[in-house]
Amino acid sequence: MSREQILSAILNNQPQSTSLPEDLQFDSPTKDVVTEKFSQMINLIGGKVVAIQKVEDINLYISDHFTNTDRIVTPIEELDYFTPFTGEELPHQFVNTEFAVFKTHFAVAENGAVWITEDRMGHRVLPFITQHLGMLVEEDQIVATMHDAYKKMSNNEYGFGTFIAGPSKTADIEQSLVLGAHGARSMTIFLLKSSAAL
Repeated sequence: MSREQILSAILNNQPQSTSLPEDLQFDSPTKDVVTEKFSQMINLIGGKVVAIQKVEDINLYISDHFTNTDRIVTPIEELDYFTPFTGEELPHQFVNTEFAVFKTHFAVAENGAVWITEDRMGHRVLPFITQHLGMLVEEDQIVATMHDAYKKMSNNEYGFGTFIAGPSKTADIEQSLVLGAHGARSMTIFLLKSSAAL
């Protein structure tokens, strides 16, 4: 059978068109249910949730888990480890970053993903080159599903943004799960309780 015959057969055997629904509706669980689901998903995908009452609590976590010689980088001004960025930095300047912490825009309960754009990264390579990754998530900014997430970001303008869910992992290497193969080896969610949210 020739290429033209194959393409013609495909063209003549298309499924019947179906109109998309005008407005998809989903259940709207309570804030407590959404927060619990998000925390469960983070643990399931290999991350860790640390509840905090104020942003500065992250300083204590860092001092307890890292040494003075570890390179800590963050564009969050409230932290002792705040790193000013000029926009002229080269990616290789961050190759020895041990821990980087960012403030996310929001998070998604159904898959544990967080949404962050370049303006909150300092440098877009940082979330992927750091050994360990920290993400500040406000409890009030957790949505239930990816449908809610896309509605939330639909009217915003940004140059680069990404969803990140858990530490980097792959099972391609000898069919065993490896963390940190292509990015951060761990991911810690600093969950800022709603009563203390910024």
